Amino acid sequence: MLDHIASTLREHCGLQKDKPIIAGVSGGPDSLCLMNVLRTAGYRVVVAHFNHKLRNDSDADANTVEQAAGRLNLKWVIENGDVRAFASEEKLSIEEAARILRYRFLMKQARRYKAQAVAVGHTADDQVETVLMHFVRGAGLAGLKGMSHRTIIHMFDSEIPIVRPLLDVWREETVVYCAANGFRARHDPSNASLDFFRNRLRHLLIPALESYNPRFRETIWRTSKSLAGDHEILLNALDDAWKDVVAQETADFVAFDISALTQQRIGLQRNLIRRAMEHLHPDNLDASYATLERAVQFITDPEQPTRMDLSKGLHLLREGSVLYVVEGHITLPVERWPQLPQGQSVISLSIPDQVELSGGWKLNCERWNIPSLAMEEAKSNEDPFQVWLDAQDLSDSLELRARQDGDRFEPLGMDGHETKLSDFFINVKLPQRARDRWPLLCIGERIVWVPGYRPAHPFRLTESTRQALYFSLTRG
Repeated sequence: MLDHIASTLREHCGLQKDKPIIAGVSGGPDSLCLMNVLRTAGYRVVVAHFNHKLRNDSDADANTVEQAAGRLNLKWVIENGDVRAFASEEKLSIEEAARILRYRFLMKQARRYKAQAVAVGHTADDQVETVLMHFVRGAGLAGLKGMSHRTIIHMFDSEIPIVRPLLDVWREETVVYCAANGFRARHDPSNASLDFFRNRLRHLLIPALESYNPRFRETIWRTSKSLAGDHEILLNALDDAWKDVVAQETADFVAFDISALTQQRIGLQRNLIRRAMEHLHPDNLDASYATLERAVQFITDPEQPTRMDLSKGLHLLREGSVLYVVEGHITLPVERWPQLPQGQSVISLSIPDQVELSGGWKLNCERWNIPSLAMEEAKSNEDPFQVWLDAQDLSDSLELRARQDGDRFEPLGMDGHETKLSDFFINVKLPQRARDRWPLLCIGERIVWVPGYRPAHPFRLTESTRQALYFSLTRG
């Protein structure tokens, strides 16, 4: 066992012998085996035990750990907590409450001792049970691959990893190891209770499946190893796609370029949405297939509403060419749109000119003295942030300004019909938060151009145009 474990510790767990390791030891055979294996392999071990106070004899577990650590001359630390009270306060199951308090304790000790990792005693049997739990509840490749030898659980610590050196060792092997090395392991009677889902799998489902295949556990364990390799390939593809489709990510949202996102395969689209959800709710999310499938349909169907609920307070929000995965009712950014600088509602323009706006946007304007060239460029132009206008009725009193109450607009293509600017913004689905500081090119009270959308009909280029003015909004 030790030769195999030494390789696992080094290659899969990524551990170094010159830095401490916190070993989570419950007093059972798995964790006592873990403790001694780490010590025997030459690692600096600090033994940590969390007393859940869920059984009348739980103090005996703590005494077993204390005696075992003392026998090996290892540092040890023991704390207890009221799991039942915590479960009641947070509306959690006893299992989940115990897990949260235990890992919080272990990570606190890891930070206290400046440990390189927290080691726990999960075995190959735990791996089989975990994979089956995910399968029964419904999971994709990420769930069916099971646990990893080394992982970060962000909800507890974003830097200190959890390592599982015994993930390739069977539970009965740890029992034999403890007996051979003189450790008197404690056995938790709650492990026999069928009140817990994992225990029902262990005592009822797995034995039933072994009646069909006596080597069922080994089969599931090998399958998880194979799927872990497949998952690594998926992660590489996901990393490449993420770079192509994500326009912006913060602690509160992930913004996708919808065009780039919809060019990905459906399976990648699902996993990209899952990753965005996990980015916002790391290690505290169950993104079901049904949820991800609804998300893909939302993305690909422009007739869908602009918002769709996901889970755990997350939702999708479509704004033009951008899809947001957001949490709650946060204030989304406006930097991707041109906005007048804060505190400025009017900016006077001269020709030629260049004006700095918010978010790295710039307005450039210049005269074009060859109207035929301007007409040719305007006809082939597909960029709504550049425009060519007839200079005849545009004086030097041009300005950029914010919208005002009562603003009206004669959009090109409406044969001179006028509309309220507020109605125009609604029709083009400009988000509400971007409207107040949207830069409007005006002369006096008249709107000449709404950048990103349309120029006003009266200022369009015609066959009689003698001189043109060119305006463009760009973002550096």
